[in-house]
Amino acid sequence: MSVPPRPRSSHRTTFAVLAAGSGVFSLLQSLIAPALPTVQHAMHTSQTTVTWVMTAYLLSASVFTPILGRVGDLLGKKRTLVAALLTVLAGCLLAALAPNIGVLIVARVVQGMGGALFPLSFGIIRDEFDSSRVGSAISNLSAVIAAGSGLGIVLAGPTVAALDYHWLFWLPVIVVAVTVVLAVRHIPESPLRAEGSVHWLGAGLLSAWLVALLLPLSQAGSWGWGWGSARVLGLLAAAVVLFALWLLAEARAAHPLIDLRIMRLPAVWTTNTVALLFGAGMFGLWSFLPAFTQTPAVAGYGFGAGVTGAGLLMLPMLVAMFVSGVLSGRLAPVFSAKAQLVTGSALAAAAGGLLTVLHAQAWQVALAAGIFGLGIGLAFASMATLIVHSVPATQTGAATGMNANIRTIGGSLGAAVTGLLVTARLQPTGLPHESGYTHGFALLTALCLAAALMALLIPSARTVLRRRDAGSPGGSRTPRETAGVVAE
Repeated sequence: MSVPPRPRSSHRTTFAVLAAGSGVFSLLQSLIAPALPTVQHAMHTSQTTVTWVMTAYLLSASVFTPILGRVGDLLGKKRTLVAALLTVLAGCLLAALAPNIGVLIVARVVQGMGGALFPLSFGIIRDEFDSSRVGSAISNLSAVIAAGSGLGIVLAGPTVAALDYHWLFWLPVIVVAVTVVLAVRHIPESPLRAEGSVHWLGAGLLSAWLVALLLPLSQAGSWGWGWGSARVLGLLAAAVVLFALWLLAEARAAHPLIDLRIMRLPAVWTTNTVALLFGAGMFGLWSFLPAFTQTPAVAGYGFGAGVTGAGLLMLPMLVAMFVSGVLSGRLAPVFSAKAQLVTGSALAAAAGGLLTVLHAQAWQVALAAGIFGLGIGLAFASMATLIVHSVPATQTGAATGMNANIRTIGGSLGAAVTGLLVTARLQPTGLPHESGYTHGFALLTALCLAAALMALLIPSARTVLRRRDAGSPGGSRTPRETAGVVAE
């Protein structure tokens, strides 16, 4: 059905609320990471245990992002968005008050359930905005999401230094509480609903194989796990079996959680493959570039920066990814989403190549970070745009949720493999050799270059439109949606 455009003021208010919610959630992804040593000391726990603060969040977000995205398609995106915001609020409040590491880990699980904010926000934009504004709104929201992730790395040090680590959660509590009130008052309920009900068997199998895959990837470097351990190998084998069972269950379901026909659309599977490769390169860099800058100079490299100093060196990345993300939508009429994704991946590869050969001076790292940020901004915005304009409106939440999930899976793989390269050989002091980082940066370069090459295979917008008009599994488009695709 065609959706009448809403007044411009309503557009602005809706976008502001969606940006606040999504921005805070993306901030929570990275805000706690630099402060893990502080949390470990304050809660008198081990390094292995404190890593579960990140792992629990990763697993929870991976499981609930596509599931609640589908629930939003079925039951209404506004009510699901408000529920997700309330869950994030509860998780942040519990984390701020956590008396021990166990409660903090539980709080992070609760926070991770808010991962559905991303696909729900994209779906609301598609439902509520007229076609001329959908592209720019998605680009701007993607810029906020990308910048939020980088902002967490920058803000963690100053926040802990000026206050304490509890304020890493108290500040989001304040923002999310206000956002909930504004969402209830100003976000309109979805006019479009998918048919059917939640396929709970599919949801259970999806959760099972994601946990079985991501848990060993995130914990294999911890003591007691190890890549050759029975625990890791057994979980990876279980992930393969569970994934096969999930595919079988979804293929047979009358109303699947994730419509596999949609996932097989050329524009969708190619974009998701790019998300896997780009996510591997991006998260690998985010995980290890701050550690590189904090390495003391006695190791023969690094700058001995503290948490705040490392964050400042990442600031060019934050600024660049926000600027390029915002510009993405404005460039769409002359620079298609596909071209932007190719360019963004190529810029990320160039930044990785620069880091591989030049990282002796702080300005070199800052320059590479800035170039990488330009690539992230373009890639985030264009991937979201490509998915949104390639699937039926009733599948937006599930499809964009899976795209975010695939990027997370890629990130886990990239961080795990980069970690193996960086720590393959250690100095007597326990610090990695410089060659470990060099090999890691080279791997990230190769991953982003592969993403750029894969992006070249994404069909053009007109090709997608012709296939949809010919009756492809993606379903039919309204005249308004058709105009949006042609504009891309």
